[in-house]
Amino acid sequence: MIHFAKHFRALLAIAMMLRVALPTLAHDFEVDDIYYNYLDETFKTVEVTINGSSSKYTGVVIIPSSVTYNDSTYTVISIGDDAFYGCTGLTSVTIPNSVSSIGSSAFNRCSGLTEVNISDLSAWCKIDFENSTANPLRYATKLKLNGSEIKDLVIPNNITEIKDYAFAGCIGLTSVTIPNSVTSIGDEAFFYCSGLTE
Repeated sequence: MIHFAKHFRALLAIAMMLRVALPTLAHDFEVDDIYYNYLDETFKTVEVTINGSSSKYTGVVIIPSSVTYNDSTYTVISIGDDAFYGCTGLTSVTIPNSVSSIGSSAFNRCSGLTEVNISDLSAWCKIDFENSTANPLRYATKLKLNGSEIKDLVIPNNITEIKDYAFAGCIGLTSVTIPNSVTSIGDEAFFYCSGLTE
């Protein structure tokens, strides 16, 4: 009996380590090939999460600002940890204005990314990036606003803070204009913006 208990504890310890070490593939629901987890049922908010199958996100992914599932509409406010991790076939991602945070390593190893599309520069400046691999610009290098690549970046007057990693890796930038409204610039906000001259 004692021998069995020792083996059981050992197996339990190994199972716990594996559970912590491996990313979860669980998701709450899927709509149009994008997987989501509930964040808050009261406020009807969700985050984009890891693809629930063995395949990965590929090609062009357009994240909607809201999604309807089981007769309820949810606002997409976050891209979760590791959501697109290792999606080397992902070439373009559109991030809606509703997203206010992007989790750790959300776009890590997305080496096929060529562009990030947004429709509101103010909303982009307000995103909380968990780390440098949360920002898809790390690989994409091009940030497009309403279809046009941003080269001469003009930070909107309503912005008081440029968040950590906000434009890191955006090598297409050649100039940046920062208004007096900005009182702080986050860590590595313009890291590796090698095209900046002005």
